[in-house]
Amino acid sequence: MARNAHPEVTRTRILDAAQRLFMAQGYEHTSIQDIVDELGDLSKGAIYHHFKSKEAILEELTNRDNNMQDDFNESVMNRTDLTALEKFRVLWRHSMTKQDHVQIMRAAMPMLSDPVSFAANMQVWSKHLPERFLPLIEAGVKDGSIPTEYPREAAELLSLLPNYWLMPYFYPVTLPEMEHRIRCLATMLDAIGVPIFDDELITVAAKGMMTFAGEPEKGSE
Repeated sequence: MARNAHPEVTRTRILDAAQRLFMAQGYEHTSIQDIVDELGDLSKGAIYHHFKSKEAILEELTNRDNNMQDDFNESVMNRTDLTALEKFRVLWRHSMTKQDHVQIMRAAMPMLSDPVSFAANMQVWSKHLPERFLPLIEAGVKDGSIPTEYPREAAELLSLLPNYWLMPYFYPVTLPEMEHRIRCLATMLDAIGVPIFDDELITVAAKGMMTFAGEPEKGSE
């Protein structure tokens, strides 16, 4: 059968169908049977041949999204018409407004209820993300747009606080309260010479972060 001859094509079709459904009705309200119905020509068994569970589909969608984000980030980093501070703002605005990215991240929120998944994410936030932010902050120190004496500490703040303290999944807030929190973060960063958040970005970031509000319900397979 075609799916055996071209497994990557079939996997991509499954992922695309799942993404459409997750974005339309939410991860928690989408079942494997919904994905079968959306595709129209694959059985449950065929889907389970490629992905062991709905969670595995979401994990692969998250990996695919991360790869696309990496490509965009690299394109921004290679621009020579922007300061490091301007690049930071472009990246933040993109991460808060790119709907495919935001919806996949929203769908992934239930995974953080699992202690193992949460611990893995904490490793990313505390170990890996700071190492990705640090070169950009150091470039800002060099070009004068980010005049900080605390580049590593700033990278750690930018990795941990937005992904945990600002997440309404963990700390439920209203939109005005979210804006107030981001202004608090902006004030802290400004105080150490990292003026990333202007008024426009605070507004954009607050609306983007509120996408993650509310504790998702668990759906059935």
